Formats: sequence, structure tokens, C-alpha cells
Amino acid sequence: MTTKPVTPIKLYRFPLSGHSHRAELLLSLLSLPTQLIEVDLRKGAHKQPDFLKLNTFGQVPVLDDNGTVIADSNAILVYLARRYGGESWLPADPVGAAAVQRWLSVAAGPIAFGPATARLITVFGARHNAEEVIGRAHALLKVMNAELADRPFLVGGAPTIADVAGYTYIAHAPEGNVALTDYPHVRAWLARIEALPGFVPMQKTAAGLAA
Repeated sequence: MTTKPVTPIKLYRFPLSGHSHRAELLLSLLSLPTQLIEVDLRKGAHKQPDFLKLNTFGQVPVLDDNGTVIADSNAILVYLARRYGGESWLPADPVGAAAVQRWLSVAAGPIAFGPATARLITVFGARHNAEEVIGRAHALLKVMNAELADRPFLVGGAPTIADVAGYTYIAHAPEGNVALTDYPHVRAWLARIEALPGFVPMQKTAAGLAA
């Protein structure tokens, strides 16, 4: 683990983006000095030349750590964990690292195409098959609920970036009409993350079941 930066780390983000919140959450959990820079997605700021120089894919979040620019939410989590978090947030041993990677893949796959997409429909008016997307979300939640039945966090007894990557879109799943009622172990896991020192929530939206 290296010394915390003197200059605030810049995080280009959109406040209703769960991907952005992942990065913001870990920055806060690590008590790192941060400057939040809002990118107005609704006005297309993420597709303007200046922003595309930071991320050619035109997506938030983007992190600028004193000239080291990292794009992609999960890549940002890996960078911050390795540079400032020690081995607790991202284990160095092969088994632990693989376990974390498994859930980072879940965050980029089933979470993105399940609860995150369901929320896109209600919050942003995206055109997707709601029934299909909500079905995918519940299939994921059943697996997560079963796996969390015998451990407090996704990879074991302590939080890792796997939990940070998974938290936001699961916590905000009701905004996409995905109820968490039937998943007590998932809800307990969310509560444990929210109880961590330095936790910061993402802005809530009155949509779906949360309306």
C-alpha cells in the first residue's frame, strides 16, 4: 500500500450512474482525497472531444490520479485497490484474486444485463424487454442469496472490491421494478456494506418499486 495522494484524485462521473458510484464508493472507503467532476450525460458531455481524450469509449467513470488516467469502473476498482488498498480489498493469492475476478465478471455481465438494465428502463427510458430483464435479475439474485447464506461478503469474511462492484445496482434494483423481498441474505449483505466506515450512498431515484 502506498501513501495517500496529496493532490485530490479526480473522478469524472454522473451522479445517477451505478458504474460511477462504484468508483466513488471505493475512493470514500479508502479515505482518499477526491474531486468529483460531473459529466452531464443527458447533454452528451461524454461524447465531446475533451472527454473522449480521457476515454475513447465515451463512458463514465474516468479516474485521473495526478496524470494516471484509468477508465472503466472495474478497472478503476482494481487500480485503487492495488495502489492504495493493500491486499485486503484485492487479495494477492491466486485463489483469492480469482474469487474477486469472478464477481467482477458478474458485475460486468449478469448485474449489468439484469438489475442495471431494468433500472435503465424506468430511470432513463431505455427500450428493453422489461419482463426478460427482470427475470434475469431475479435469476442472479437467487444465486447471490444462496452464496451469501454462509458468508458475510461475496468472497469471504471481509469486504473486497467484489462487493463494491456488486453493491450499487443490487441496492437500487427496486428502482427497476426488481424486488429484494425474497432475498434476505442479499439484503443483509447490502446492510453490511452500508455499515462500513466511509460508506457513501448513490442518489436515489423515485422510480419503479421505489416510486
